[in-house]
Amino acid sequence: MDVGARRIGLAISDPLGITAQGLETLQRINKRTDFETLSKLISDYEIKEIVVGYPLRMSGMPSAQTAHVEAFAKDLERKYGLPVHRWDERLTSVQAGRVLRESNISIEKRARAVDRLAAVLILQSFLDHRAIQRER
Repeated sequence: MDVGARRIGLAISDPLGITAQGLETLQRINKRTDFETLSKLISDYEIKEIVVGYPLRMSGMPSAQTAHVEAFAKDLERKYGLPVHRWDERLTSVQAGRVLRESNISIEKRARAVDRLAAVLILQSFLDHRAIQRER
């Protein structure tokens, strides 16, 4: 998940945990509605663990947004009882924007896709790291 104040970018891995694919971006309404949507996705896709992009400053120190994401991650843990991994998301939105700019799609389509692509990049980075750790 790429958690923002207005949208949550969503991605899911294949059953083997090798690749990340984007899902429809969640337009946030309120906490109750957001969690109803997430509950359906968790059930439909049989989610076993969650990866949340953790926004840190370039120095590695927490930012104002870090506290909001941490509270959201704790809410996810309490509500679903699933492991919630906080994954460093520095530069994922920048990288997502660059990829979308280079793809020559319209600005309007880019704006709709950036959160989803950021979520894909966060999850793929997590999956790649996990695969490397397993090989050791």
